[in-house]
Amino acid sequence: MNNLNSARTVRGIRLAGACSVLLAGLLSGCSTLPTPFSADEQKQIAATDRKAATADVEPLTGNLTLADAIARGIKYNLDHRTRMMEQALAVGQLDLGRYDMLPKLVASAGYSWRDKELITNSKDSVTGQPSLANPYISTDRSHTLTDLGLSWNVLDFGVSYFNSKQNADRVLIASERRRKAMHNLIQEVRTAYWRAASAEKIDAELRETIRIAESALVDSRKIEQERIRDPLEALRYQRTVLENLRILESIQQELAAARIELAALINLPPGTRYQLAEPSAAELKPAVLPMPVERMEDIAIARNADLREQFYNVRIAVAETKKSMLRLFPALSFNYSLRHDTNSYLINKSWNEAGAQISWNLFNLLSAPVAMSYSESAEKLAEHRRMATQMAVLAQVHLARQQYENAYKLLERAESIHTVDQRIYEHSKSRESAETKGRLDLIFSNTSAIVSLLRRYQALSQVYAASSRIQATLGLEPEISSLNDLPLTELRRQVEASMDQWNRGEALKQAPAGEVGAAGDGAPAGERELTPDGSAVPAKAALIPVVPPSIGAMAWNDLNAGQPIGRGVGSVAWTIADIHERSMAQLKRGPLAAVPVPTAR
Repeated sequence: MNNLNSARTVRGIRLAGACSVLLAGLLSGCSTLPTPFSADEQKQIAATDRKAATADVEPLTGNLTLADAIARGIKYNLDHRTRMMEQALAVGQLDLGRYDMLPKLVASAGYSWRDKELITNSKDSVTGQPSLANPYISTDRSHTLTDLGLSWNVLDFGVSYFNSKQNADRVLIASERRRKAMHNLIQEVRTAYWRAASAEKIDAELRETIRIAESALVDSRKIEQERIRDPLEALRYQRTVLENLRILESIQQELAAARIELAALINLPPGTRYQLAEPSAAELKPAVLPMPVERMEDIAIARNADLREQFYNVRIAVAETKKSMLRLFPALSFNYSLRHDTNSYLINKSWNEAGAQISWNLFNLLSAPVAMSYSESAEKLAEHRRMATQMAVLAQVHLARQQYENAYKLLERAESIHTVDQRIYEHSKSRESAETKGRLDLIFSNTSAIVSLLRRYQALSQVYAASSRIQATLGLEPEISSLNDLPLTELRRQVEASMDQWNRGEALKQAPAGEVGAAGDGAPAGERELTPDGSAVPAKAALIPVVPPSIGAMAWNDLNAGQPIGRGVGSVAWTIADIHERSMAQLKRGPLAAVPVPTAR
């Protein structure tokens, strides 16, 4: 007896020790500590990301044109790639959600073991006395149970169906957001390109004028030290030259980042040296685009990316209301299963089961009024957002049209001012060569010419930026197939064709207005285009394939979220130009003697 107790004690101690070791292992495995990346790991990850970011970028050969820049931005810009990945992720979510509508087919297998027999007694159902028969054993100490069951819940199927409809609309929303990102990208690339072009155009003149001004400043200080002229006159001369130097250096610093910004937008490797192509005469003097406001409103309502997103969001809200209503109904489920048990006491070791079950949470009756009210409010909110977006888009159409007209007038005025300043500079250069005037007049006139040239390029940039805003508001962009399969040369050709179509004013005539309806109802609006007389014909080269918006509307997005890089350049340059004009006015009020030191340009 003592030996038996000792053996039981030893087994208990061993079991307790094993449990302690197992528990300690589980606790140590579940414990987590914050582990920051080391400097070497961060450096390695950054190097890998940098290499991956420019892995598929074709090297730039030759001069960079505007069409090249836009094509490279569309194909290689990382933010645009992110939008494309979000769209692909939404498509994957749609494909994944479709499987939720299928019945559940569950295969299971289990093993059961016990150290003692399952022995049961029984008692008489009439007398309640224990049965005199021996206890029963009806189950093996170890056996396995396998099961293959098919179950289908009608309520879950309905909810999954509406989830799938919502996911389909989210795919379309992701597509619209990608389109909006493309519109903003094209606008930013255009603005950065013309900033870089202006910087490249005036760079040589800017550096030469700064050199002349610094040389004149050195000569003036030398004259002041030698007291050849009145010291006060020399100081005023130096003050004016320094003011012009500050203007020129401010322009130089402002435009220095233009090439870096453009390279970042088209995803050129940092530090890549490139040359811009010389703008053509047509690009330097764009033609006035026809702007029929009624036609623009129709196109914007049908194709604006923000407004079409609102249509899909309303349809998502309607589907959410239907899901809420569906959850109030009882849940009806059907099941069918194939079972097998290795228990030797069973006569039928394999059998089939079928059943149906209905369940209803009665408390849903209490929450039903609140759920219905909430769903109706969500629908009204989505419809209000759609209405607000539509009015904002219409206002944006008129605003973009007015901005384009204003920018074009400023361009014409800037060209006239630049022509006058250039002629003044030529006269000043001739007088400086004849030594009838000093270098101060030449510095002033050259600074004025540089500032007016900068204004001219800024006005040209504003014209193209306003044109891009109109395109973005109307939802017009190049018709592009899969970017992954489309080579850069073909993409450039399509961009050039689209730009030429827009610059000739044909895009507004050919852009289909589209109709608001369920996606896939009949022929898509993108497969038709309108002729000038209003008849619909098959589209040969429509600007973009249109997916008609569906009945429904969605969430409000900031229509001005995508701001072009360097938006503040205009204000800075105007400030620089105003400073220069004030300096010129001060000079006219108090003429200063020039230092006639001839310098070769």
